[in-house]
Amino acid sequence: MQDALLTINGLSTSFRIEDDYYAAVDDVSLSVRPNEILAIVGESGSGKSALAYSIMGLHTRAKINGSIQFKEVELVGLSPVRLNALRGKEMGMIFQDPLSALNPLMIVGEQIEEAILLHDKKISKKDRVAKVLELLNKVGITNPTLIFKQYPHELSGGMRQRVIIAIAMANDPKLLIADEPTTALDVTIQLQILELIKKLKVESKAGIILITHDLGVVAEIADRVAVMYAGQIVEITDVYRLFSEARHPYTRSLLQSIPTINDMKENLHVIQGMVPSLINLPREGCRFQSRIPWIDESMHEKAPSMHEIAPGHFVRCTCHKQFYFPGGIEEDHNHVIS
Repeated sequence: MQDALLTINGLSTSFRIEDDYYAAVDDVSLSVRPNEILAIVGESGSGKSALAYSIMGLHTRAKINGSIQFKEVELVGLSPVRLNALRGKEMGMIFQDPLSALNPLMIVGEQIEEAILLHDKKISKKDRVAKVLELLNKVGITNPTLIFKQYPHELSGGMRQRVIIAIAMANDPKLLIADEPTTALDVTIQLQILELIKKLKVESKAGIILITHDLGVVAEIADRVAVMYAGQIVEITDVYRLFSEARHPYTRSLLQSIPTINDMKENLHVIQGMVPSLINLPREGCRFQSRIPWIDESMHEKAPSMHEIAPGHFVRCTCHKQFYFPGGIEEDHNHVIS
């Protein structure tokens, strides 16, 4: 992709368990453009957060192979000094749990100041404070002077998440990774956080990677979607096509298991089994095969690859051509997205 901000090719991230390494992210390739929100969706254990941490260089004991290019700079193997210069300035991250990401012994304002000072040693104290108050106001905090002086434990979950976003945006990064940014927040606050992320994308023209397991969040905010299963991308397309013309059996199963207001199903589809553990992950053949046992083995590729079935729409494995739901389940292709 010529105008890509971030390009990942053949990325594998492996963790050592006893005497062997096992890939939690396995041969992943994707790209992110400026002013775009790419959602990466999948069940817990599918490798989404491992992918995000690989991009940010936050794994300490993982073995990483492949290529991660950010603005033509290769991140795999980059020295800690150069990586630190990019991380927090050119690349920001919104962490899943704001309470553990914030320092409980520092007031909020000083933590945001620290992020600014790290990449701009010459900025004066007065200008730093002014910028922190501006950031707090930008993320929707109406009383920034008060919040500046408070400790993380004095804030609500939604307010802490806004502070984390302010820290991530402190140096106007061009790439922002949001790892489950609305987990554990109530529905009203979730919507506010999503609207904030959309607003930041428009204002800063940043490329945003949104890690989530919630397809409702994907429908609300994403431009394109990469569906991840067992360490691999199994489908990638724009958000409208995903909700209307999903092809991979895993994607279709996820969509079919979601209740909708317009659909009075007596029984939701339940995906058989669960994501295999890292050690037990099948490394050959279709990784979703064991969860759709009614599809004949011959319908799966021995070495599944990504196939472009329409412009910009890629699907892994040929099993999508023969997939159907057992028991006469009718698919709902009229998923509404805003």
